[in-house]
Amino acid sequence: MYKLKNKGYNMTFPKLNKVGNTPTTKKKKILLLSDDLRMHSGVGTVSREFVRGTVHKYDWVQVGGAIKHPDAGKVIDISQDLRTETGVADASVKIYPISGYGDPDLIRTLLRTEKPDAIMHFTDPRFWGWLYQMEHEIRQQVPIMYYTIWDDLPYPIWNQPFYECCDWLGAISKQTYGIVNYVRDFERPVEEGKTESWQIDYVPHGINEKVFRKLDKSTKHWAPFENFKFHMLNGKEYDFILYYNNRNIRRKQTSDIILAWNEFCEMLTPEQADRCLLLMHTPGTDPNGTNLRAVKDMVCKPYNVQFSEKHLSEAEMMFMYNLSDVTINIASNEGFGLSGAESLMCGTGIINNVTGGLQDHCGFRRNGKHITAEDYIKIGSLHDDTKWKDNPEITWGEWATPIWPSNRSIQGSPETPFIFDDRVRYDDVTEQIKVWYDMTPEERCRRGEAGRAFVTNGDSMLSAVQMSNNFIKGIEATFKNWKKRKRFTLYKI
Repeated sequence: MYKLKNKGYNMTFPKLNKVGNTPTTKKKKILLLSDDLRMHSGVGTVSREFVRGTVHKYDWVQVGGAIKHPDAGKVIDISQDLRTETGVADASVKIYPISGYGDPDLIRTLLRTEKPDAIMHFTDPRFWGWLYQMEHEIRQQVPIMYYTIWDDLPYPIWNQPFYECCDWLGAISKQTYGIVNYVRDFERPVEEGKTESWQIDYVPHGINEKVFRKLDKSTKHWAPFENFKFHMLNGKEYDFILYYNNRNIRRKQTSDIILAWNEFCEMLTPEQADRCLLLMHTPGTDPNGTNLRAVKDMVCKPYNVQFSEKHLSEAEMMFMYNLSDVTINIASNEGFGLSGAESLMCGTGIINNVTGGLQDHCGFRRNGKHITAEDYIKIGSLHDDTKWKDNPEITWGEWATPIWPSNRSIQGSPETPFIFDDRVRYDDVTEQIKVWYDMTPEERCRRGEAGRAFVTNGDSMLSAVQMSNNFIKGIEATFKNWKKRKRFTLYKI
């Protein structure tokens, strides 16, 4: 066995294959760099879904990152779990957990021992900057693919070096697709040529429609659901439940939701307000957010706000969407927004800020035609209320009530010089909550069912099956078209 003991690693790797050994599988192997598949972060959840959907086609090895990983230094084989879960008899998935985001020595070792056919990266490239600094070394051996997220405009030109280091780019939202296309070819010299059609694809995250679904009394899951609902709501029945399922961080505007809820409840009689609940599946406090319990006590004390903080299984998450009347996400910038897509898959409508990937869930049309990823190359974003709000060209699905940002400001950091912060007014949020409250339960249900039809059809591309197929298409195009990077570039002087 080969051991790596430097820079905090203490890992044991499989022996190198001897020359002439017959491989045990004919499937190509992909080395994935992202959050650990077993984590419940957005990146971990998305990673798990596309690995789960492609194990029939590829073997996967993952460098599974976390800030302080409890399994760092171990090698975790979850192949049997995936075989049981997917029914794929030869599914092969192995995880190398690490604290932080690795270094060149770790990748060099895995290239020698695991012998992957390609590298797939998924998360912010700044966390893995060293990977792109050694692309000249990696791409002499295997292609680099990057499943990319970028939350908002203005165009991040400083990302161009990251994009140019990749053989294939998958964009998680239509806005990301438009951004990546613009940045990738920004001021590219004519002699270098433009990006080829196979190199960038729109690959939105897909939701598993077998896991997330609408329940009714005829299903075998109804009794467990009723039991879960009883305990979650402490046995109380409500006429209206607004559901929030996101982290408690500043850009999610969590405090504004509580403030909007207070204003909404003020419109009702005390008896009506008592039968309404804001259900927040998020920690009450977070070092990157705020003390939501204190906010609730100060600005919304008389009204029902309940926090759900324990980890829930996928089935329990599905129950949460089913017991709710509408799901809300007003994040000031958002790469994709898992909760909105999951909510629609469960037949529950959404209130969304018009920003980033949240736009994809609304089913926006322009002059009666779905706005495509290609359209976003010119549109950039629909977040400009002066241009798109109240524009008769623009319509959206009845399962969504979009809120246009009322304020746009530039935020930044040393690593990310600038990005728009698209903030909505809390009283605009109040209005949309009231819209859903005023509907009959039957009308909410009908609109939610229309949302599920949207995310399961071919236009949205938001089902897990579609995502897996799109990944396979992009990966296969990479294998077909990839050319090894030359060790040297010759310049004529």
